[in-house]
Amino acid sequence: MDSKFSKTASEVEGTTTSNYPAEFQKVVTGRRKRRVGDAFHLKNFGVNITELEPGASSALKHWHEKQDEFIYVLSGEILLRTDKGEETLRQGQFVGFPAGAENGHQLVNRSNQKAVYLEIGDRTPGEVVHYSEVDLAVKVQDGKYLFTRKDGSPVA
Repeated sequence: MDSKFSKTASEVEGTTTSNYPAEFQKVVTGRRKRRVGDAFHLKNFGVNITELEPGASSALKHWHEKQDEFIYVLSGEILLRTDKGEETLRQGQFVGFPAGAENGHQLVNRSNQKAVYLEIGDRTPGEVVHYSEVDLAVKVQDGKYLFTRKDGSPVA
């Protein structure tokens, strides 16, 4: 076992892809997510440090049936887009999205500088995610993502 218990974010490799079907991958171009909670094998919640380059989005606008989500802006400026409106978030500001609240949310970096935020979400099993602006839904079972259209038909 590594004798050093703590880590820095730069020690955790970032990912630039998502679990989305291919036709939706472009929305996260310019996003780098470091799954820092996974570095310690956390089981009940996930912790990510996410970087958004100018013009990049966090995800498709979505909401969770069973999982809470919390965002804390570490640096930069991010536009929070929800089904109820928009708000600019700056360093030190935070926002939360309770499970079951039917208010899709998305973060977009419309500035000319990189933005970085901390994202915390629980890992309640049997999650269902709804997408506000596209014909897509997902059920998460045993760590696997089953994407369908909103009517339940498969995504081609």
